[in-house]
Amino acid sequence: MLLVLGGTAVLTASSYVSIPLQPVPVSMQTFAVLMVGAVYGWCLGGLTVLAWLLQALVGMPVLAGGAGGLAPFMGKTAGYLLAFPLAAMLMGWLAARGWDGARPLRAFWAMLLCTTLILLVGGAWLGVLIGADKGWQFGVLPFLVGDVVKSALGAASLALWHGVCRRRA
Repeated sequence: MLLVLGGTAVLTASSYVSIPLQPVPVSMQTFAVLMVGAVYGWCLGGLTVLAWLLQALVGMPVLAGGAGGLAPFMGKTAGYLLAFPLAAMLMGWLAARGWDGARPLRAFWAMLLCTTLILLVGGAWLGVLIGADKGWQFGVLPFLVGDVVKSALGAASLALWHGVCRRRA
């Protein structure tokens, strides 16, 4: 229970970290979602992300920009939110199979794959709302560079985490 609460706190804090890039600012939500999955594993990671989304659903201001309530789950961000627990679980599953900090290049590819899942589901939902071309243009393309950078940062963080854990053992 404490791990879930700690994870939801990290996820909430990451929602408030925004890097003002053009054409859209980049939050650290996806980074935190994937790190929770990698560190907690597929089951606890997925449950932690679901608990965080439940906090948002009941109105707690835990999402990017302090959003919460039903609106984010019904509007343009719904696809990304739906993909978050799936991506955390996939990241945890991959990490358990050696795509982790012990192998930073594999960790990078795992992070990139899971980020792609988030972008595809989020962009597809946005495409339903505003059209496929605009969904791609506004829901996927602007995030590609930032997501590659966050994947590299995630792989480096996992390598550091692995090194710290190995030294303690």
